[in-house]
Amino acid sequence: MFSATCVAPVNMALVKYWGKRNEELILPINDSISMTLDANEMSAKTTVTASESFKENRMWLNNEEVPFEENARLMRCLEGVQRLALANGAQKFPLSWKLHIASYNNFPTAAGLASSAAGYACLVYTLACLYEIPMNEELTTIARQGSGSACRSLYGGFVQWHRGERDDGSDSVAEQLVPAEHWSNMHMLILVVNDARKKTPSTKGMQRSVNTSALIQHRAKEIVPERIKELRTAIRSRDFRTFAEITMKESNQLHAIALDTYPPCVYMNDVSHAIVNFVHDYNESVGSLQAAYTFDAGPNACLYVLAENVPRLLAAIQLAFPNDSQQSVEYLKGIPVPPVEMQKVDINGSAGHKYHKNMLKYIIHTKIGDGPQQLGDEKSLLIDGLPLPK
Repeated sequence: MFSATCVAPVNMALVKYWGKRNEELILPINDSISMTLDANEMSAKTTVTASESFKENRMWLNNEEVPFEENARLMRCLEGVQRLALANGAQKFPLSWKLHIASYNNFPTAAGLASSAAGYACLVYTLACLYEIPMNEELTTIARQGSGSACRSLYGGFVQWHRGERDDGSDSVAEQLVPAEHWSNMHMLILVVNDARKKTPSTKGMQRSVNTSALIQHRAKEIVPERIKELRTAIRSRDFRTFAEITMKESNQLHAIALDTYPPCVYMNDVSHAIVNFVHDYNESVGSLQAAYTFDAGPNACLYVLAENVPRLLAAIQLAFPNDSQQSVEYLKGIPVPPVEMQKVDINGSAGHKYHKNMLKYIIHTKIGDGPQQLGDEKSLLIDGLPLPK
C-alpha cells in the first residue's frame, strides 16, 4: 500500500476566466490572472492510496462517497498523471493498482469560492506525489482538464493561465508571474453573503454566455489582452491603485457578461451590490484606492487590501454591516486582526451608511500564499484505505 497526502490552495481571479472554446479539454477564450491564497485559511486536502488489494477505484468528498469512474473530468486527470508516470520511467507499484481517494475542503463547496479549483489542483498534485512526478508545466494542463482554474492553484503568488493557440491544448498552461513573497503584504477579506450552492453552475453559465452573449467575444479579443499587460506591470511594480482599478472593472465586466447572457445568469445579489457601493464610498472617504472588490460566479465578495489597511477597513465593514455575531470566533475567521478604536475610523458621507443587521454570514481574513504542499502520513484522510470516522 502506497499513499500521499497534500493540501492545495484556492486562487481568486483578477482578470477573469469566463468562456471556453473547447468544452472537453477546457480551453479558455482568453488569458486570466489570479492570486493564490494562503492554504492555512482556505484549502483542499487530499489523500490518495494505492493498493493491490483494492477491488475498485473509490472516492469520498467531504466524507460522502461520490462516483469515480463515471466522473469524466476525474478520470481525465487520473489518466493524464498516469501517462506522465509511464513516460517518467520506473514506478514503485503497477499503474493497474486501484486507488482510494479522500478529499476535504475547509470552506464551502460550489458557492463561488473556487472550491473546484483547489480540489482538482490538490487531486493532480497528490497523484503526482504518489507516482513521484516532479512539479512541471504539463501538470497544469492536466489540472486544467478537471477544472479550468485549477491549473492556477498549482503555483503560489500571482499566476497567469495562458489561453494558448493549439487545438490540443498543449500550450494552454499556467505560469507563475511572481511568488508570494514579491507582494507579501497583499491580504484579502472575504465577505461571505451566502455559502449555499449557486443556482447556475459556472460550467453551465459559461457555455450559455459563449452561445448567447454579444459582448463576450469583444471582451476576449479587445479588452482582456490589454488588461493582462497592465495588470502584469502593476503586480511587478506593486502598484495597488492600478491593480485595484483593473480588478474591480474586471469583476464588473464578468457580471455584465453574465447579465448579457440569455437567459441571464444572476450571481450577485442585493447584499453583493451593497458591498460594491460600500467599497467605492470607502475609497472615496479615505482619499485613495485602499480596497478592491472582486466577485466570481457567486454573491460572496473578495476584497483585496494591503495588510496595513486591514484593521481600518474591517472596522468600517463592521460599522456598515453590523452583525449580532460580531464578537464570535465563528464570524471573523482566519488571520487575527488587531482592533481599531472606532473614533479613528473616520468614515464620512455615504460610506458611513448602515445596512440592515446580519447581511453577512461571516468574514474570512486571509493573504497571498504559496502553491500545494505534501504533508506527512500522519495527516492522512484514509486509514487502511477507508475514510477517517466522522
